[in-house]
Amino acid sequence: MNDYMTGSLILIAAFILDILLGEPRRYHPLVGFGNLTQKLERILNKKSNNKSNNKGNDKPWRTRLFGILGWSLLTLPLPLGYYLLHQDTLLFWCLDAVIVYSAIGYNSLVKHAKQIAVPLLNGDMQQARHFCSYIVSRDTSNLSEQEIARATTESVLENGHDAVIASLVWFAIGGAPFVILHRLVNTLDAMWGYKNPQFLYFGWCAARMDDLLGWPTAKVSSLLYASQALWCRHTSIFNALRNGWCQGRQYKSLNGGWAMATGATVLNVSLGGQGIYDGKVVESVTLGQGPQVTTTDIVPSLNLVRNAAIIFIISCFLVSLIAAV
Repeated sequence: MNDYMTGSLILIAAFILDILLGEPRRYHPLVGFGNLTQKLERILNKKSNNKSNNKGNDKPWRTRLFGILGWSLLTLPLPLGYYLLHQDTLLFWCLDAVIVYSAIGYNSLVKHAKQIAVPLLNGDMQQARHFCSYIVSRDTSNLSEQEIARATTESVLENGHDAVIASLVWFAIGGAPFVILHRLVNTLDAMWGYKNPQFLYFGWCAARMDDLLGWPTAKVSSLLYASQALWCRHTSIFNALRNGWCQGRQYKSLNGGWAMATGATVLNVSLGGQGIYDGKVVESVTLGQGPQVTTTDIVPSLNLVRNAAIIFIISCFLVSLIAAV
């Protein structure tokens, strides 16, 4: 069995495990990583955390260096160690499958999205806003039904890339060490990648490295989303990718913009608009095309992500068959 075939079977096993089991309910590795991240940030980012410092951060270059140090300590040792220890044996193939399974989160994405969609369909706005706050950083306390549907669909399409497709792609590129690296980098960006006084300089490296690792995988995700336009009447693959290119470049998150614009085009909905972040109104560009997204579009967005993952895994399996000939 060649390396391509082994890798394809690992991807299949990992995705099936995620569908059947979902996220580990106890002892999830990213929970421990998150706790370690918070402790290290308190040590290395004392200047920005010091509320009594009236001068604020007067040496941003030093804070950036500490941020780079923290990023390196948290993200590099584990993937590098696993790479050095890895062998082509059944044990490590099983470990690879467990690592990829732990990294992808489609089952979790479905769970969180349906926690919002079901109350919306039942007219329970309070519960829908409550669960929506779990997956977005904007203020959800006064969101309308349409705004909640929009926030949820945007989160599904963006996290479909971050938490599902990106892990599959990085495994195909560099195996489990690259999956570990990307997942740690992406998690660190979610914790440090804010443009506020606390993380503006300290989180600079975390945000830039997540952008770097997400750049190629966002394009693959867009292609996988766009490929599903083959069975759509309202758009084409070319149009979906064109919207990803034109609209995604104008969005606040370049990688997220590509995925959301392409996915929304295939779904025939429009995303973007106003959102309140840290008390400030932020206007996002329109992503996709068609009428405004509604509650009934949440499940189709989940299906779009699932189909994209299946298309990628099948493609890898077909390549392995060709390589075996």
